[in-house]
Amino acid sequence: MTGETLQTEFEFTLPRGYVDDEGTLHKEGRMRLATAADEIKPLQDQRVQANQSYLTIVLLSRVVTELGDLENVSPHEIEELFVADLEYLQAMYERVNNRGANVVETACPDCGDPFEVSAETGAHVDTSQSQAGLGGGMDTPGIGAAEMSGVEGVGAPDGGEIDDAADAEDVSAGNQPE
Repeated sequence: MTGETLQTEFEFTLPRGYVDDEGTLHKEGRMRLATAADEIKPLQDQRVQANQSYLTIVLLSRVVTELGDLENVSPHEIEELFVADLEYLQAMYERVNNRGANVVETACPDCGDPFEVSAETGAHVDTSQSQAGLGGGMDTPGIGAAEMSGVEGVGAPDGGEIDDAADAEDVSAGNQPE
């Protein structure tokens, strides 16, 4: 052991924010790493059994630990998020649980060398040491983090898949991908 600590909670800022019943906007929050129970227990929820799409709602309500000054984050608050915020949290869930960090890969525009930056701040991040030994997470059929991700292969309302950003924007606007 090297004495390194594992980061288990990650801060975020929602693109739009959750508006509560009093009209208060909540944008800042925290998400924790998911546990096996977080991925298994929602499968027993009657809402998930009736509609598999509800899995995302229940799962995110378990791992989002803070949202603004709300005392509790329940499925109700996740249901009421704007689509852009839901997609943001889905992509973040995939990043932190599969990569162990809230980072995205990019490339130098001059030389093309790939590197990672914080999805929250844009600062350069070196995750080469912190990812050693991390598992993939969300490998349960029907749950996979890649399936929750707003980035690639997300199910469209018609049962198809959203394959690119243009399709994702169409679905966000209530249109079906072509």
